[in-house]
Amino acid sequence: MEESAFNMLAEAELARIENAFDACGADIDIEPKPGGVLEIEFDNGSKMIINRHTAAREIWVAARSGGFHFRPVEGAWRNTRDDGELWAMLAVLASEQAGEAVTLVRPY
Repeated sequence: MEESAFNMLAEAELARIENAFDACGADIDIEPKPGGVLEIEFDNGSKMIINRHTAAREIWVAARSGGFHFRPVEGAWRNTRDDGELWAMLAVLASEQAGEAVTLVRPY
């Protein structure tokens, strides 16, 4: 995949993720940073970082429980280790960090 195509795809996904976190109802602060980075801070002070990694053509997630890499595969972002889907994993990781159920609605 060409770099420009990847960047457009990743930026669109990051915008959807930002909107989903804004609408989830949990006590979460989300701050977009330059270069395709989302910093999510939970009420307990812990943070999750979600960013695009252009060289690897992946979206990376750094959470309290570890780091995860996702590649676009047939219309979904899949974990490079276990083929888990990005949105499902984000909900689990965010719930763990928030100490409450976090529901993220995938808009497509």
